[in-house]
Amino acid sequence: MCSLCGVLGGRGHWTDSNAAPEAFRSRTERHTRARERQLRTRLINQVLQHYGLSLKDWASDQYVLKSRTGRSVIVGNLSEVWAEAEKLAHKDCDPLDEGLLQALDQGR
Repeated sequence: MCSLCGVLGGRGHWTDSNAAPEAFRSRTERHTRARERQLRTRLINQVLQHYGLSLKDWASDQYVLKSRTGRSVIVGNLSEVWAEAEKLAHKDCDPLDEGLLQALDQGR
């Protein structure tokens, strides 16, 4: 599929589903799909920051993953983020990395 067709007519990925909306809201809040994406992106950025990367929502259908040096790549869903993050960071993005866990504990 060409990139334009993917942007205009791509299907949703399971990571964007509303199967468990309670994961991104309090008991008194209602969230739209866009709000859930914002919250999800914010959480992922807490992890990516440790590797010198950032993620931004693009057109509510894709994401832009960017390094501190300005290199960037468009990813279609959250499962693609981690493979591309390792390429941009030039190292493994290990969720059990001791430095990452300490940074998350400190609320960086």
